[in-house]
Amino acid sequence: MNQIINAGRHIGIPVLNIDIMISFYVNLLGFKIKSNEIEQGDFISHILGVENCKIHVVKMVAPDGWMLELLLYLNINRGDSKKDSKMIYDLGNAHMALTVTNVDEAYNYLKLNNIKFISLPKLSSSGKAKVCFCQDPEGNYIELVEILI
Repeated sequence: MNQIINAGRHIGIPVLNIDIMISFYVNLLGFKIKSNEIEQGDFISHILGVENCKIHVVKMVAPDGWMLELLLYLNINRGDSKKDSKMIYDLGNAHMALTVTNVDEAYNYLKLNNIKFISLPKLSSSGKAKVCFCQDPEGNYIELVEILI
C-alpha cells in the first residue's frame, strides 16, 4: 500500500472551558459550528479506549470545509492538568496552521481582542508567505499564514 491517506479531515483539541474556546474559534477566527453534541456509549468508549466515555464535542468548519473539533471530556477527573504555559517545542501537537487573507489585519484584530502572539507577522525566507503565531485561550499555538504567491 503506497498511499494511505486521501485528504486531511480535522484536528481535535481537548479543552477545559468549551464556551471560551467556542467564542474564540467562532467569534474571532470565523469558524462555523457544524454540530454541538454529547457523544457517549460503546462506540466512542471503544475507539478512544476510555471506559464509559462521555464527551461534549463541538465540530466546526473553516470556509474551505476543513474541520476543527473541540472536545470537553465530561467524566474524566483531570485535576489541574493545564500547564501555566506551553512552549512551541513541547511534545504533542505543536500547532495548527490557518490560511488568512491578510495576516497584518488578522494580527491587529486579534491583538485588539487580547490574543497572545509570539511575534509580529514576518515575511518568510522564501518570500512566498507572511506568517505569525498566536495562542488560543487555552494556550494552543495557531500559525496564521498569508500566501503571497
